[in-house]
Amino acid sequence: MYREEIIAGLKQQEPFDLLIIGGGGTGCGIALDAATRGLKVALVEKNDFSEGTSSRSTKLVHGGVRYLEMAIKKLDRNQYALVKDGLYERGVLLKNAPHLSHRLPLVTPLYHWMEVPYIFAGLKFYDILSGKMGIGHSRLVGRKEALERFPMLRSEGLKAGVLYYDGQFNDARMAVTLAITAAENGAMMANHLEAIHLLKQNGKVGGALVRDNLTGETFEVRARGVINAGGPFADRIRRLDDETVEPILKVSSGIHIVLDKKFAPPATGLMIPKTEDGRVLFILPWEGHALIGTTDEPAELTDHPKAEEKDIAYLLRHIRRYFDLEITENDIQSVWSGLRPLVFDPKAADTARLARDHVISESPSGLLTITGGKWTTYRKMAEDAVDQAVQNFALTPQKGCISDRVPLVGGANYQEGGDRVLVRENNLDPDIAGHLNRSYGDRAQKVVQLAEVGFAARLHPDHPYIEAEVIYGVRHEMAQRAIDLLTRRLPLALLDRAAARSAVDRTIEIMADELGWDIERRADEEKLAEKRLGEAL
Repeated sequence: MYREEIIAGLKQQEPFDLLIIGGGGTGCGIALDAATRGLKVALVEKNDFSEGTSSRSTKLVHGGVRYLEMAIKKLDRNQYALVKDGLYERGVLLKNAPHLSHRLPLVTPLYHWMEVPYIFAGLKFYDILSGKMGIGHSRLVGRKEALERFPMLRSEGLKAGVLYYDGQFNDARMAVTLAITAAENGAMMANHLEAIHLLKQNGKVGGALVRDNLTGETFEVRARGVINAGGPFADRIRRLDDETVEPILKVSSGIHIVLDKKFAPPATGLMIPKTEDGRVLFILPWEGHALIGTTDEPAELTDHPKAEEKDIAYLLRHIRRYFDLEITENDIQSVWSGLRPLVFDPKAADTARLARDHVISESPSGLLTITGGKWTTYRKMAEDAVDQAVQNFALTPQKGCISDRVPLVGGANYQEGGDRVLVRENNLDPDIAGHLNRSYGDRAQKVVQLAEVGFAARLHPDHPYIEAEVIYGVRHEMAQRAIDLLTRRLPLALLDRAAARSAVDRTIEIMADELGWDIERRADEEKLAEKRLGEAL
């Protein structure tokens, strides 16, 4: 469905059952859950789907090893429940989106013998809590095996390691795929559409005045209930409802840097359980590169947070500490920063309730706000939010929640060895075939068909992304801007900013032909892409 059809659908007179504000993982998950229950759903996102926090994670699908440590040390039932539910949801995500996620072994290096029983026992308990949704068994690995898996690991003083399993995924494509799956189930999903005012009747919220940030047009979207899924910006939406409301969020920033693949083996990640200031650090293989993160610093609220030099230095310092490698800022191919929404005051005048690791609150006017949580539990967060909305807004869904068994677009008939079929039947380079299979799943052949009519060229010679994906992103994945495509439909900007810069002109050229952009719009796209790639993604 093209944007004009979506906008026309949002303008209809009959109110939607739900209007969701925010198109990150939580908002898109809510839209999918509600749509598959048979509710009439609209979603608006002021930027692109997952342009904020949801595309800037550590790319792990996990129960939360550090939460388990807190649960044990403090006998905290809430932390225990958070881990147990996270491990269950990890299994659901891996099952419903097999093309976008996979199991990843991780090694924790141990440099003191006293750490061995403590870390090993904790990770075995992690396995036990996952139950039937387990994805592998933790085990001790000797010094020799640890160094075989990580030849660059600092060998001096290394005693042993513990190997355990978590999931890994492509977060930006996950959110986009959630949006597409929701749309295919009847939801009206619109990016670059910003809620600027909440509509009220008899003191109750009944929709929003929205502004199209691409055209400047404003119009009303009416709904029986409104859910605020604004992530770090949830307080801004709450202030549209009541400008005097007390904030419930603080934000912290976490940065990630991307290095050449030589800094991380292709099949195993490294987890440092405690850095100099008690943080957890990950060194992971991701999309043919090494992903290192993350930091945790107080931050100011902004759409595109910039990675601070001191945070980059922090990560580099710890890499040098654990690796026998010379690493400098010149080795960094990309860096990005994301904001974490931290709930610090879930009381206020709202009737807030704690739902495991997230908070759902209702304002006097009926606005539902969901905050907190993490990517792994997005589906559970969505289920809880829709359950609450059905009750609060007296909605009548056709069925109950089925999101735990709804394959996401591309996942229903995904074959792990599908890349070999693409190579054999379409004469594709192996790296391109592997990328298409993992990114599009059972719809990869549709991208191949576009490639066969003249769009098979790579966007950059060092990466597997091809011109056909630009057309596919416009026609089937609601990409509206060149930077949307180069950062979230494809992860090129997240992996290699220099390569993304070199792909901007061709990407704009293809999108302009597809969408009928004039010279002025092309110039705007080039300017925006250069700004994002030069400053903050």
